[in-house]
Amino acid sequence: MLLFIPKLPLDKGIEAIIDFLTTNISFITKAISRVTEGGIEAFISFLLYFPPWLIIILIALVAFLITRSRGIGIFSLIGLLLIWNLGLWTATVTTISLVLFATFITIMLGIPLGIVAALYEGFYKVIMPILDFMQTMPAFVYLIPAIPFFGLGPVSAAFATVIFAMPPSIRLTALGIRQVPVELIEAADAFGSTRMQKLFKVQLPLATQTMMAGVNQTIMLSLSMVVIAAMIGAGGLGGEVWKAIQRLKTGMGFEAGLGVVIIAIIFDRITQKAAGRKNT
Repeated sequence: MLLFIPKLPLDKGIEAIIDFLTTNISFITKAISRVTEGGIEAFISFLLYFPPWLIIILIALVAFLITRSRGIGIFSLIGLLLIWNLGLWTATVTTISLVLFATFITIMLGIPLGIVAALYEGFYKVIMPILDFMQTMPAFVYLIPAIPFFGLGPVSAAFATVIFAMPPSIRLTALGIRQVPVELIEAADAFGSTRMQKLFKVQLPLATQTMMAGVNQTIMLSLSMVVIAAMIGAGGLGGEVWKAIQRLKTGMGFEAGLGVVIIAIIFDRITQKAAGRKNT
């Protein structure tokens, strides 16, 4: 029977919506694109202004101070020195800048939405299916609508990364708050706490570890998406991987991939240890 049912024009409907939005709000997206691109380029230029060895030592020192692990500090130092030795320092700085920018925007949007989802059951029931949809949608699909709005380049990559990496921050923020023991909430009510006092003095402190796990996942997803976004001009280590694919240079691709792995491990260990320390 389905053979005789006309195909739903879903693709044309979506394209019509995108065309309408790009036509009517292009002045807004262009302004956002100029400001965002200028900010990202300024941050990259700032990091590249200093000698690589200085930035490497500072990152290794920060990793050691946060994690209190000599091994992670040494790994960060040796790993980043290896990246510099391979001639990938500029690409690495670009990748780190895009990841930090996307993670910052994602957290600024995701944590408040997660708090609202935790406090209001109706919003929670609405947003959870949306997050399921966002997490299961193939990452490459997010690159397509970003191009009409922001054009090729790091801005499209950053905003596609924000959309792709946002679900964990919302979901784990809501989960952490909803898992606060009911007894503690009742005790806070018994002492006459307001909703805001309960949130900031009881729920958020107890949910910090789970929220930091969401930050960790957001950073990992941002890093993976920034690499994929090299196909629309994001540059960085992902751009080096994309060049290696186009030229069939296995060694070149392995070097860039190794750089991504080193950055991912450093970010992962720092955020994991930060979550553990917040919980103590």
